[in-house]
Amino acid sequence: MSNQSSQAEIVRNSLKRRYRKERRFRLYGMLAIFLALGSLFVLFADIINKGHSGFVKTTVTLEVNLDSETMYLDDPTDEEQRSMADFVAPVVAAMQDYFPDVESESEIKQLGRLLGNYAASEIRDLLKNNPDLLDTTQTIEFLAHDRVSTYVKHADNPRYSIKLSEQQQGWVDELVEKGVIGTGFNDVLFSRGDSREPANAGILGAIVGSLLTMLVTLAIAFPVGIAAAVYLEEFAPKNKFTDFIEVNINNLAAVPSIIFGLLGLAVFIGLFGMPRSVPVVGGMVLALMTLPTIIISSRAAIKSVPPSIREAAEGVGASKMQVVMHHVVPLAMPGMLTGSIIGMAQALGETAPLLLIGMVAFIVDVPEGFVDSATVLPVQIYLWASASEQGFVELASAGIMVLLTFMISMNALAIWLRKRLERRW
Repeated sequence: MSNQSSQAEIVRNSLKRRYRKERRFRLYGMLAIFLALGSLFVLFADIINKGHSGFVKTTVTLEVNLDSETMYLDDPTDEEQRSMADFVAPVVAAMQDYFPDVESESEIKQLGRLLGNYAASEIRDLLKNNPDLLDTTQTIEFLAHDRVSTYVKHADNPRYSIKLSEQQQGWVDELVEKGVIGTGFNDVLFSRGDSREPANAGILGAIVGSLLTMLVTLAIAFPVGIAAAVYLEEFAPKNKFTDFIEVNINNLAAVPSIIFGLLGLAVFIGLFGMPRSVPVVGGMVLALMTLPTIIISSRAAIKSVPPSIREAAEGVGASKMQVVMHHVVPLAMPGMLTGSIIGMAQALGETAPLLLIGMVAFIVDVPEGFVDSATVLPVQIYLWASASEQGFVELASAGIMVLLTFMISMNALAIWLRKRLERRW
């Protein structure tokens, strides 16, 4: 009896140790999940905290007298007259209407600096497109200077340094009270290309450049990746050569992306002489980087098709090509699409390979074709993050939010397709 009781005690102690280990393991797993979610929450909170103000613009609405004598302009359609005209004078005069005591030249300059550097250009373009507005008074909304925007949006935030003089701050406060200076949704962010001035900078050019680059990437990587996966899985003989190819495909999936940038720089630009900073070259580089991911995921999807499908098709007399094209590939297509979308989302966020082929250039115009100079969203964010002006800090964070929205949407699409099209065997 004593031996039996001692053995039972040993078993009970062993079970207790196992249960304690199991509880610790579960605790470690939950702790890891909470740490991951906490880090993700801190990251998103920091990005949103810095970037939400990037979706807000600061404007100055003025009653501007487009006086021909003040601007030295008789014919707005004459290009020579427009080049010699003074389009700043009516804007400054409109500002002086609110501060009639400002008379010295230095104070007038300080007052004029409350507006962005493109205020005169807006007057010029307005008269160029509507010559009949000359010698009339128009209500025009201008973008405020970056320093004014920083003061209006972040006056109470110690992280931002206010670079306005006390006199300028007083002017701004008074104009805010009168409703002349206000804030609203920053449509400029989504309607213009890059600019040297944060208030006039937008990401439309980067979005269009990313779209064109992704179209080239998809057009090359998807059909080539699917064809390679089908051949290697269904038709290629099993020998040392195909084993060598498979090993290298798996290795390429782990190669740093900057290596593909060096390859594109050496081959596409150096050897073939293709232009720098164009979507077609960027798309080809990203296609090379995405191919291993698409091939590996597509092969896994093909392997998941049960052998019974192939055997049934062959049993009714279908050829090898018919078995693959009519049965295997359609059934594996949901997995192929999921892997391709994930690979495209990864390519959308890449920066290093595109920097090497020149897509880091300062591009103001929105690209209209695959061979126009362009940049992409990750590179645009990189340029803004490295800029010295404070206004670009919030624009960089806002750009990150837009990029994350695209990437999350693409991953959500992949999950939806997988759930919608998946088949259970």
